[in-house]
Amino acid sequence: MVTPSQVAEMIQTGLPDAKVKVDDLTGGGDHYQARVVSAAFEGKNRVQQHQLVYGALKQAMASEAIHALALQTFTPQEWEAQSQLA
Repeated sequence: MVTPSQVAEMIQTGLPDAKVKVDDLTGGGDHYQARVVSAAFEGKNRVQQHQLVYGALKQAMASEAIHALALQTFTPQEWEAQSQLA
């Protein structure tokens, strides 16, 4: 079992500039929701953005320490625009 903070650390290791928020969806420690904001996503489509995050979590996903991950990815500009709408 991994904690939300460990998942966030793994993502930040792969995407050092990322701002990450991770929630445990079930309380069981294997289904997570993550919001990731990173300049590394600039010029990439959503699939490519998600692939970058999954790449950072490859080992944990392969060992099934993380069984499911719901992802929201944003460039800093997208995040700023969305934040202003809320």
